[in-house]
Amino acid sequence: MGMNEAGNDQAADTASAHAHRPGRKLDVARNAKILDSALAVLAETGYEGMTIDMVAAHSGSARATVYRRWATKADLVVDAVRHMSASDTAQLALPDTGSLRGDLIAGIIPLSVEDQELRIKVLAGLATLAKTEPRLAGLGGGAGIEPWVDVARILLQRSIDRGEYPGADIETLAQVMPMMSICRAAVQQKAITPEFSLSLIDGVILPAMRGAQLT
Repeated sequence: MGMNEAGNDQAADTASAHAHRPGRKLDVARNAKILDSALAVLAETGYEGMTIDMVAAHSGSARATVYRRWATKADLVVDAVRHMSASDTAQLALPDTGSLRGDLIAGIIPLSVEDQELRIKVLAGLATLAKTEPRLAGLGGGAGIEPWVDVARILLQRSIDRGEYPGADIETLAQVMPMMSICRAAVQQKAITPEFSLSLIDGVILPAMRGAQLT
């Protein structure tokens, strides 16, 4: 093997080593702070007025730090809304009262006026995202309800497993309360009050479950 060939092989090995060398790990602990800041900025400015620079300044992060995690503003907003919903459901110890109605009522989280206003503004921003970023419309909506759908699915299935109801379209019903709550906040811009949630439980979910017994 000639010197040029040996040099080429060595250069290739070096390039390969650099290509496979793991990059610096992201500080995962900083993610939550950035996502909380994204929610605050989104609520204050709306989606169209929000910028990555604003979020970086609010969170005390470098602009590059935010971009290493989220390539676009839309990606950041989707993750921020998912973070908000996941944080809400994380506060909820999955109830087991012995009845579906009791479980659903126990799952209602009372929010302060400030928290309600934040969610209304954030979800209104999500509605704007759906208009301006059609490719993320479905993903954005899903980010707002996925954790709540998971909770509802567990509670509905549990009521069937214990014989309270014989069966129903769990996948559809699990989405009803989260979707109607999103609509109320994002479209009507009204608070998701305990009274509203109770009206969904008694006027929609339970009648649908009882209706399944008649089919």
